[in-house]
Amino acid sequence: MTERPADDLFVALYEELHRLAAAQLRRSGTDLTLGTTTLLHEAYLNLGTRERVEFPDQSRFLAYAARAMRSLIIDYARRGMAQKRGGGAFEITLTHSIAGAAVTQAGGAVELEKLSEALDELEQLEPGLAQLVDLHFFCGYSFVEIATMRGVSERTVQRDWRKARLLLQHSLERATDVAGG
Repeated sequence: MTERPADDLFVALYEELHRLAAAQLRRSGTDLTLGTTTLLHEAYLNLGTRERVEFPDQSRFLAYAARAMRSLIIDYARRGMAQKRGGGAFEITLTHSIAGAAVTQAGGAVELEKLSEALDELEQLEPGLAQLVDLHFFCGYSFVEIATMRGVSERTVQRDWRKARLLLQHSLERATDVAGG
């Protein structure tokens, strides 16, 4: 028996978390040398450094794990870019599931760091919407699965998804406007 409930969740959901880590690395759209198992275990160590973090349900734990993995990928990419000094932009190619016409920018790609900042901003504004993005885009759960986890209708999840996309689009456009002029 492990000491903390989060440890028990990690053990129980290990295969699912491994799948999430692999999906995170695929979605990063880069040639990082970071491996799936390494990413997963570093996310677990990150979880271990958090005091009194509680996860009332599986969906919150998975969303937290996805967010931790996303942050680790960004940090890893930053370190790689710092070593290269000007080695080009680190970008993530967004699939139509999040991007649609809402979040895409020139070439259909958004820098991962800008997306992460937009998600952090969304987390401050609407934590439930940020969790939805983590669950759907980063974890790959369907709207039906998320609705079941949350105990709401699929239509409610779809409505929240549209709102999250619009808020992310607004944040990314604002970041582009600031950077461009």
